[in-house]
Amino acid sequence: MMKGLLAGKGMRLGIAIRPMNTPGSPVYHAAQNVWPPAVVLVSSMLATWAVHYYLGFAVLAVGCWWWLTKIQPRISNEVYERTAALVLNDITAFDGLWKKGVLSLIVTLPDGTQQVATRREDWRAFVRHHAGEA
Repeated sequence: MMKGLLAGKGMRLGIAIRPMNTPGSPVYHAAQNVWPPAVVLVSSMLATWAVHYYLGFAVLAVGCWWWLTKIQPRISNEVYERTAALVLNDITAFDGLWKKGVLSLIVTLPDGTQQVATRREDWRAFVRHHAGEA
């Protein structure tokens, strides 16, 4: 029932990205989070050592911009997709992450207001209630 509501755009799944993108999370990939900043830092150090600290600073600035504008949004989207796939295919994972407060369900009503269910609410009752309205 919930998959149908999510597919029909009647309901959205909210995921807290930060707790899901930390070590110990079932969807965390260390290489995705460690290698890009390490490459920026090492490149900056090499530029400083080989040429001058002005070039090292420039490489660091450009690398930080690249990380924040290109890499980090992609990582956030991938973590969201991996988490959504995990919880929609495994009800025990959904229940566990719901209890931790990582997940939420959001419904936009016809009048434009939004209703949100978080770990304090019963997500099953929330889905049944809004499935009856659809």
